[in-house]
Amino acid sequence: MYKHLLIAIDGSDLAQKAMQQGLELAKAIGAKVTLVNVMPPWSSIAVGEVAVMFPPEEYEANMKAASKQLSDKALDAAKAAGVAATSVAATDPHPYKAILQAAADQGCDLIVMGSHGRRGIAGLLIGSETMKTLTHGNIPVLVYRE
Repeated sequence: MYKHLLIAIDGSDLAQKAMQQGLELAKAIGAKVTLVNVMPPWSSIAVGEVAVMFPPEEYEANMKAASKQLSDKALDAAKAAGVAATSVAATDPHPYKAILQAAADQGCDLIVMGSHGRRGIAGLLIGSETMKTLTHGNIPVLVYRE
């Protein structure tokens, strides 16, 4: 059975529920958990002649602080559930790549994440990070849906 779960967290309600389910599964099967939060990299936005810039250093500091707060809360939930857990943070414009890399780096044998519920043509054309994780990886993915 699975021994090391990677749980993707992003602060959304659905990711929170997926994390709770992942922690319950880990406890039931005696697995450890790595929690991963993928932050978007800094970028500027240029529209016509106007460029909106958030200072890169300030952006990175804010993202790191938010990621730490999210990870600390998730680690507290794991501790309360009686599950051994660690956390990692990554920055990537393509979260699915960072999720798959974290799973490989940490030796995880199952990824747990929430479905973002894209449906219809938008789901076919754009694809969610969950779908990309499913199709580009070789590690099983447990998708939590509501």
